[in-house]
Amino acid sequence: MELQNGRPENTDDRLDKEIRVYDLLDSLGVEYQRVDHEAAMTMDVCEEIDRVLEATICKNLFLCNRQETDFYLLMIAGDKKFKTKDISAQIHSARLSFAKEEYMEEYLDITPGSVSVMGLMNDKEGKVRLLMDEDVLKREYIGCHPCINTSSLRIRTEDMMNRIIPAMHHTPQIVHL
Repeated sequence: MELQNGRPENTDDRLDKEIRVYDLLDSLGVEYQRVDHEAAMTMDVCEEIDRVLEATICKNLFLCNRQETDFYLLMIAGDKKFKTKDISAQIHSARLSFAKEEYMEEYLDITPGSVSVMGLMNDKEGKVRLLMDEDVLKREYIGCHPCINTSSLRIRTEDMMNRIIPAMHHTPQIVHL
């Protein structure tokens, strides 16, 4: 694994949703670094990627309420634990659980193992609320996937909060876990 600046030179074998992430970041003039790797399906695998990125890859959880009418993307540091009851009270929602895969694909155009804040660029109707643990904001860089789990990005937290998330037309709700 080697840290690269910006988008891959050759995008022929890349999925459209990954290329759209690079297009968005480039259009905003955001500097980012990228590392390509084998599919990262667990946080254990992400720890090795973290060392290369020198960033903490966030654990991104796609959640919904019991009625499956409200959807949330929760970003927390990969080493942090959480209980749904702790967050339910803060966002005034009924009991939360993991949302079904089909909702993830429908709203964010991502699949399990590839959940990323960057998927919000595909949520044109604003169906998904972004929840961010306050500790994520204390770090200089946010690590995330470009909507596919065979690459990881390092983006300045400041750019994520002030340029990227607003460009995706979402407003994060900061939570304490």
